[in-house]
Amino acid sequence: MKRVLFILGQLSDLDIDWMIHNGARQNLKRGEWLIRQGKTVQNLYIVLSGRFAVLNEHRNNVEIASIGPGEVLGEMSFIDARPPEASVLAKEASSIFYIPRERIKSKMEKDTGFSSRFYLAMPMFLSSRLRTTMNTLGFSIPADEIDEIDLNVLRQVGQAGARFNQILHKFSEV
Repeated sequence: MKRVLFILGQLSDLDIDWMIHNGARQNLKRGEWLIRQGKTVQNLYIVLSGRFAVLNEHRNNVEIASIGPGEVLGEMSFIDARPPEASVLAKEASSIFYIPRERIKSKMEKDTGFSSRFYLAMPMFLSSRLRTTMNTLGFSIPADEIDEIDLNVLRQVGQAGARFNQILHKFSEV
């Protein structure tokens, strides 16, 4: 599942409108860096198109993950304000939607409803990413042994998908 759905599913339509009007699109060429390991991240990113490699530059650029449309980047640095532990490189021509960190922080200070919805969405998103990592490393319960779907997440998926399409449409190449 596209992890941006965890975030967009918790936000309101007004929150999404605010994001669209306060964010921007950036196109990257193949081989262009989006995030550099150890350097401050100024934005929260949503991948609109293309593919990115998450790399560890201190270990000969070993690829940690491959990221595609609907994924979120820069979220850990957003939460703890520390520089990232990995770099992100465009594997092909790609585009991202971004919102400056300071703009989001300012919105949170003025709009406690947005702040609470955003901070509810982030742990759901990070939990999903951690579960995927645990599964990749072989430390989780096999999927065929899990018989329940989280209804809180399921309820939000349709609406979140429509919201992601709204962002895609706004920043589509026309």
